[in-house]
Amino acid sequence: MAIQKIAVCGLGYVGLPVAVAFARRFDVIGFDVDSRRIERLRQGDDWTGEIDRDVLEASTLRFTDNSQDLSDCNFFVVAVPTPVDEKCSPDFSLLVRACQTIGPVLRPGSIVVFESTVHPGATEEICGPELEKASNLRCGVDFKLGYSPERINPGDREHPLEKIVKIVAGQDAESLEIIADVYGQIIEAGVHRASSIKVAEAAKVLENTQRDINIALMNEMSKICDLVGISTTEVLAAAGTKWNFLRFTPGLVGGHCIGVDPYYLTSKAQELGYHPEVILAGRRINDGMAEYVGSRLVQALARMHRLSPSTRIGILGMTFKENVPDIRNSKVVDLYRSLESFGITPLAYDPMADKDQMAHEYNITLVDKSQLSELDVVILAVPHQDIMSTFWGDLPFMIRDGGMVCDLKSALDRSRLKSDIQYWAL
Repeated sequence: MAIQKIAVCGLGYVGLPVAVAFARRFDVIGFDVDSRRIERLRQGDDWTGEIDRDVLEASTLRFTDNSQDLSDCNFFVVAVPTPVDEKCSPDFSLLVRACQTIGPVLRPGSIVVFESTVHPGATEEICGPELEKASNLRCGVDFKLGYSPERINPGDREHPLEKIVKIVAGQDAESLEIIADVYGQIIEAGVHRASSIKVAEAAKVLENTQRDINIALMNEMSKICDLVGISTTEVLAAAGTKWNFLRFTPGLVGGHCIGVDPYYLTSKAQELGYHPEVILAGRRINDGMAEYVGSRLVQALARMHRLSPSTRIGILGMTFKENVPDIRNSKVVDLYRSLESFGITPLAYDPMADKDQMAHEYNITLVDKSQLSELDVVILAVPHQDIMSTFWGDLPFMIRDGGMVCDLKSALDRSRLKSDIQYWAL
């Protein structure tokens, strides 16, 4: 099969780097339903920060929000979000909508590859029928399905798309080889051919579930260390001297992957009559960490005799991880809500997050750094480089005498704090 044109549907953290990489080798069009996103990309502006302006401007990649522009494509890549709903059940609505968009322009001989994280079986059980319905073509006969899970780590310039081994899977041997060849032209690290689409789907959810469980163990250990009265960081440093110790650290687990993907796996297991125990236990621990931190801080403020309606707490960093502007499923927001439940409205500051998005998505107003003064508690929640580069110079102007610094990522050298400043970390 000759690849005439590739369409990448969904131009977020995953889709845009894929589209830019493919455009170095193929004729590629990038599609997104968000017309504002398309307009900014045409201007060379990627708000995710994954692709630099000069790279975008030099690329042959074309952008559109008109699905009819995809009619001459015969290789489709779908990279739309797969979130969970308020009950932590998989939400396939965006994936279904993408299939309904592609279907009318799908033609015989095409291949549709999904990169969105799903549970084992979803590509063939959900996406295939939706594409059939929208195209009036037969899945597996007139068009073929493929799956190649995204492995992009937002904000990580050391491990870009091209440097990470790509798992690929096809509906049959022929489609597998075509998909492997297409991705093999952009992935320097090589491709791994999975024996089936279900295997590739399961591999992806396992990757993030493994990380989630390991972080949950560290979070539980941090609670125990706090009760014992010892430093979790020092315990991890000591344990880490063993050659096979896994180097995970405690923290808030949010974002669109680790905090979400395990629920896709557990939902499929429950559908098949199996109730996962370890995975869901890890999820409960990690989902409860923001409330734990909020409660722990309020207890500390009470002991410090600083708990009152006038208590001032500043939160540095509101995105789901450092050095990215992504606020989706940020557990720092949960910490903000936890403190609100105790009658404290924190001052939220983040130089990377978009103020309008923060207000629209969470009804939280981001403040300027100049407003962070006379604080009883400074919470270093997300150690962005922009925050860390000036932290020690800013701290004396932010915190009151006898105040407290809460270091959620253990990013600070506590020996640099004044003797009257209390310090607490996970």
